[in-house]
Amino acid sequence: MNHMVSIRPVTEADTDNILKWRNAPSVMEHFIYRTPLTPEAHLNWFRNRIQKGEVAQFVITDEETGQEVGSVYLRDIDMQNQKCEYGIFIGEESCRGKGIGSAAAKLALDYAFGELGLNRVYLRVFADNTRAIKSYENAGFRCEGTFREDVIIDGVGYDMVFMGILKKEWENNR
Repeated sequence: MNHMVSIRPVTEADTDNILKWRNAPSVMEHFIYRTPLTPEAHLNWFRNRIQKGEVAQFVITDEETGQEVGSVYLRDIDMQNQKCEYGIFIGEESCRGKGIGSAAAKLALDYAFGELGLNRVYLRVFADNTRAIKSYENAGFRCEGTFREDVIIDGVGYDMVFMGILKKEWENNR
């Protein structure tokens, strides 16, 4: 399904929505860092990472309903090595599984490669999160390897799949 979405830069006024989405148990369970996000922590992230250009974060809008549904971001933007890490969360549960994530990923990749001029965008995802992996593949990411028990949460080791896309692959997929 080709879902129509748009993305716009996050602002301080989005703090309440970001907190609501990011702290939803169905979102948090897919994050490596599971500490609840506080308003202070988000504003610190906004002022010290986004405003300084280390992170580009956007709010995703479902154009069919006009509803803001989540956030997509590019973090640890490394201009020297022309790469960054990709992340996304769809905070509105009713909006998952509709292709919104894949569509938002494509817009974020357009920004990463077209606006920022990066060469590579990568991500990490829990190996058992097959729905997310499929969404990332739909956006053009390719599996690059599995890091066995790469993350320890509550004493349990979890395998992480590393995925990436290069600018030349993005250009060929457009």
